[in-house]
Amino acid sequence: FFPLQSQLSQALNGLSDRAKEAKEFLVQLRNMVQQIQENSVEFEACLVAQCDALIDALNRRKAQLLSRVNKEHEHKLKVVRDQISHCTVKLRQTTGLMEYCLEVIKENDPSGFLQISDALIRRVHLTEDQWGKGTLTPRMTTDFDLNLDNAPLLQSIHQLDFVQMKVSSPVPAPPILQLEECCTHNNSATLSWKQPPLSTVQVEGYILELDDGNGGQFREVYVGKETMCTVDGLHFNSTYSARVKAFNKTGVSPYSKTLVLQTSEDTQSEEQTLPFPVPLERSQLRRMSPFSSTLNLQPSFPGRSYFELRSSAHQLSLHSSLQSLNSAGELIAWFSFDPASAHADIIFSNDNLTVTCNSYDDRVVLGKTGFSKGLHYWELSIDRYDNHPDPAFGVARIDVLKDAMLGKDDKAWAMYVDNNRSWFMHNNSHTNRTEGGITKGATVGVLLDLTRRTLTFSINEDQQGPVAFENLEGLFFPAVSLNRNVQVRALTLRSGAP
Repeated sequence: FFPLQSQLSQALNGLSDRAKEAKEFLVQLRNMVQQIQENSVEFEACLVAQCDALIDALNRRKAQLLSRVNKEHEHKLKVVRDQISHCTVKLRQTTGLMEYCLEVIKENDPSGFLQISDALIRRVHLTEDQWGKGTLTPRMTTDFDLNLDNAPLLQSIHQLDFVQMKVSSPVPAPPILQLEECCTHNNSATLSWKQPPLSTVQVEGYILELDDGNGGQFREVYVGKETMCTVDGLHFNSTYSARVKAFNKTGVSPYSKTLVLQTSEDTQSEEQTLPFPVPLERSQLRRMSPFSSTLNLQPSFPGRSYFELRSSAHQLSLHSSLQSLNSAGELIAWFSFDPASAHADIIFSNDNLTVTCNSYDDRVVLGKTGFSKGLHYWELSIDRYDNHPDPAFGVARIDVLKDAMLGKDDKAWAMYVDNNRSWFMHNNSHTNRTEGGITKGATVGVLLDLTRRTLTFSINEDQQGPVAFENLEGLFFPAVSLNRNVQVRALTLRSGAP
C-alpha cells in the first residue's frame, strides 16, 4: 500500500511540473499576443515614416525640377521679347523710309528728284539687305526640350517591397528593470536591468531610452552591452520615463515596462545643470560605484555633453570668451537645423547641417537646441553666395516669423550682412552699420552669453562691430534667414563648464 502511494505521489509531482510549465507557456503565448500588437504598431509607424521620407524627397526634387522649368520659361520669353523689340524698331524705320520714298516719287521737280534719288536708292537697298535671311525667323522655339525620365523611378516604386529576413535565432525577450537598483540623485538617474531568468536567447546589447522630462517623445541615451548606467545632467524637479530593450543580429526585443523617475528639487545644485532644453541623446553616461569605467556614446549619436560656462562678472571680449570656452574642457557637438520648425521653402541636406532655400524671399530656419543659461558659441560656413543677398544670423524665439528676414519682428536678434557691410536688427530696427562683409567660404560666428545676457557676432574669427544686443533673457534658439542665393552649413556648437 505505501509503495503505491509513493509512486502515485512521484507521478503527481511530475504532472504538477508539467502543469506549471504549461501555465508559464500560456503566459508566454499571451505575452506574444501583446508583443505582436506592439511590434505591429511600431512597424507600421516605421513604414509610414520611410514612405513619408520618400515623398518628401520627391517633393524636394519636384521643386528643383520646377525651378529649372521656370528658368527655361524665363529664358524663352526674354529671347522672344528681345526679338519683338528689335523687329518693331526696324519695322518702324522701314515704314518711315517707305513713306518718305513715296513722297519723293510724287515730287514734280526733276532736278530735286535727281539730287536725292541715288542716295535714296542706296538707302532702300541697304535697308532691304538688313532684312536678310534669318531676320524674320524666330530665334526660339515654343517647345520645352525637357523630357522627364521618370521610368526608372516608377519601376523602383512598383518594386518597393519588404525584404523577408531569414530568422536564424529568436529576438531577445524584453529586459527586466531592477527596481531595487534604480534611483535618482540630484539631477542624475541610475538605471539597472537584466534579462529574464529563463531566457536562453543571446543578447548583443541594450538600448536605453528616456523621454524629455515633460511627457515628450522617447530618445535613445545609451547603446551598449552594460546593464547599468547613470544619465547625468537631467533637469531638476522633473519627472522622466525610462525604458530599455535588448537586441541581437535577428532583431530588437519589445520594451521593458516603463519606469517613472523624479529628479531632485535641489535649487542650489541647479546652477550646474545643462542649458535648457537638453538633447538627451547627447547626455553623458557613466557606471555607478562599484563600477568606475565611463561608457561612451555610440558613433551614431551626434556629439557629446553640453555644459554651462559661468564666466566672471567683468566684461570679456569675444576673443577672451572663446579662450574661456577652449580652456574649459568643453565637448564639441555637431550643430544641426530643425526641419520641424522651419519654413516650408527651406531645403535641408547633409543630415540637416546644410540649408538653402527654393525662394527668392528670405526664409527662417532654427537650430534644434535652445538655451536659457550659460555661454554658447557656434559657427556657420557660407558655402554658396550668389548675387549679393543679405543673409541674417542670430537667435530667436521658437515662434519667430518664418517668412521674413530674421530680426523683422520682436522675436529675433540678428546681424544681416552683404558682401561689403553688416547691420544689427531687432524688431525691424537697424543699428550699427559696420564695414566688412561675407563671401563664399566665409565663417560667421555667434556668441550668446546668457550670464552677461549679451549677443556678439564675428566674421572669419574677427568681431564684427560692438556687442550687438544686451539684456537678453529667456529661451533662445540659433537662427538663420536666407534665400535661394545662399547656402549655409553649420560647423560646431560649443558650450563650456567652469
